[in-house]
Amino acid sequence: MGYPEDALAGDEELILHRHPHWKMLLVPAITFVLATALAGFGLGLADGGLDGSGHTAAVAAIAAVWLAVVCWRTVPPLLRWKFTHFIVTDRRVLIREGVLTHSGIDIPVARISNVQFRHGPIDRILRTGTLVIVAASDDPLEFDDIPEVQRVHGLLYHQVFDATDVRGERRGDTW
Repeated sequence: MGYPEDALAGDEELILHRHPHWKMLLVPAITFVLATALAGFGLGLADGGLDGSGHTAAVAAIAAVWLAVVCWRTVPPLLRWKFTHFIVTDRRVLIREGVLTHSGIDIPVARISNVQFRHGPIDRILRTGTLVIVAASDDPLEFDDIPEVQRVHGLLYHQVFDATDVRGERRGDTW
């Protein structure tokens, strides 16, 4: 059983599991392509103009700079994306983050009082946005780069609505 199933209770049903939107990987991908192109250009210059130990030193320096840029600017965002989970079950909303140091938030669906989303023009094109969850007596929690944020908003709203029906309460009516 893989993550997130091993984080759930025995009778808890997984409804949605998402990583952040791929747009957060766009700058690291561009950085990787540019660093690789510049390293290739530098290796071409080294092959054409240097011989012997000068060539070896230039190749080693170019490889070291390329490796440093890739490890510094592309690997951390990729790992941050891979190890960030947004999970909705029939009972709660879970957010898990971190590679070495883990952090998480669990929000019981029954305690959610409001679900909102927002996205600008670029986010609308990419079908992503920020999900805002207001739980009873807490400050709003904002989660950025949620893929298909409108669908997640609707799904979470229905989960909250179903949870209030189970408790015997109805919004807008008093019994």
